[in-house]
Amino acid sequence: MSGLNLDDFASLIERPDSGVRRDAEERRERLGPRPGALGRLDELGEWLAAAQGAVPVKPVERPKALLFAGDHGVAALEVSGGPKGGALELVRAALDGRSAGAILARRFGAELRVVDMSVDCDPGELPQDVTRHRVRRGSGRIDIEDALGAEEAERAFRAGMAVADEEADSGTDLIVLGDLSVGGTTAAGALIGALCGTDASVVTGRGGFGIDDLAWMRKCAAIRDALRRARPVLGDQMELLAAVGGADLAAMTGFLLQSAVRRTPVILDGVVSAACALVAQRVAFRAPDWWLAGQASGDPAQTKALDRMALNPLLDHGVTVGEGTGSLLALPLVQAAAALAAELPERS
Repeated sequence: MSGLNLDDFASLIERPDSGVRRDAEERRERLGPRPGALGRLDELGEWLAAAQGAVPVKPVERPKALLFAGDHGVAALEVSGGPKGGALELVRAALDGRSAGAILARRFGAELRVVDMSVDCDPGELPQDVTRHRVRRGSGRIDIEDALGAEEAERAFRAGMAVADEEADSGTDLIVLGDLSVGGTTAAGALIGALCGTDASVVTGRGGFGIDDLAWMRKCAAIRDALRRARPVLGDQMELLAAVGGADLAAMTGFLLQSAVRRTPVILDGVVSAACALVAQRVAFRAPDWWLAGQASGDPAQTKALDRMALNPLLDHGVTVGEGTGSLLALPLVQAAAALAAELPERS
């Protein structure tokens, strides 16, 4: 491994400005309707003001839907409702505007960006701006082998950091995070199970595509075997991502940490982004203050991870499709909170 020191993130990441948040709370006391009448919208507006360092809060005008894509070798065990190597079709549907996430992004005014980290296809099958950060074709089968080599894990992590810098430098003011993967929820379950110290059955969900009982049993067995491989490397988050994560998950973890460094707020989607956030929290305990949980998907591993990070989902619609769909559904809520905090008149 080269000079990447994860311990640096703990000192680089600061919490959103608490003084600005107090100013936002005091301003809210003077506005109508009275505090509390808007429920969590008040809390959201104050959180966003602290993240922006501005009172009154500025409108969210340049949101970006960011989807990290990759295939996972564990999909060969038929643990997913999607086919092994099926991420390519998910990416194409998103790029063509046919996926649920792409439709919502278009409707809510969020630019869509797809980052291919490990889609199992020839790079020439996708646009160069999508594949330029790619690390490999597919990640390893985590029940019997590492998802990534040590160098590949660092490359993926650094790629996520680079994407965070690109977005911050371009003026993106809110990230809606998601994934396009087949087998990704199995890797996410293994990461969350390892970090929370739970058995495989506690963190095995039905995935984004939905699976029957036999597939669930195969998935549970795969996570059980992955947990045996993950526990010896729990002390090193990069080794953990290499062992049972994948290129897309390693990149998302690097992205989340560097976004917190750059003070860019992020809305998390489902269990995959929650798993990466939990790894990132192990690296830098202040980082979750920059994230919102967009929705509760019903996946038990996501519930476990969000509880550990004390993140309360904004919505509970049971959306499991991935693609950033659940986090995109929360975007109008955040935009509404910003608009109300900025534009409500003072009470006479």
